[in-house]
Amino acid sequence: MKLTLRQMFDMPPLWLLLACVIAWWQARNFTYGTSFGGMWADFAGGLLVGGGILLMLLAFMEFRTHKTSVVPHQDANALITSGIYNRSRNPIYLADMLILTGLILRWDAVLSLPLIPILFWVLETRFIVPEERRLLVSFGMQYQQYMDKTRRWV
Repeated sequence: MKLTLRQMFDMPPLWLLLACVIAWWQARNFTYGTSFGGMWADFAGGLLVGGGILLMLLAFMEFRTHKTSVVPHQDANALITSGIYNRSRNPIYLADMLILTGLILRWDAVLSLPLIPILFWVLETRFIVPEERRLLVSFGMQYQQYMDKTRRWV
């Protein structure tokens, strides 16, 4: 399946990047005296970013093992239910959320907290729901059983 120009630019990493750029810009230019309060936020933010990166790497390893596409707009040629996908149907999207939350904490971007539910909504509506529809069409009952036993996020 060939990707359209719109699909090439409508990718989760670009949405994450956009949210991160907004949070960074807000933290540098518009703090209005707000703060999470020092070292604990740096530590928690670092843990979240590191956890997100680790989660993403584990998910990418499963894609590589199963020789299927990680691109959200392409059809999968294998259903991944092993490894980290045994715990979450969407570990890469979960990783995106962890990374954004961690960076908001690290950058002390308090006013950017609304970006977290906004990114959640974008990922869910633009990527997760359409992917689940395609996977149900491709894998039928096997995917339905996987959905029944494995949560969407955590």
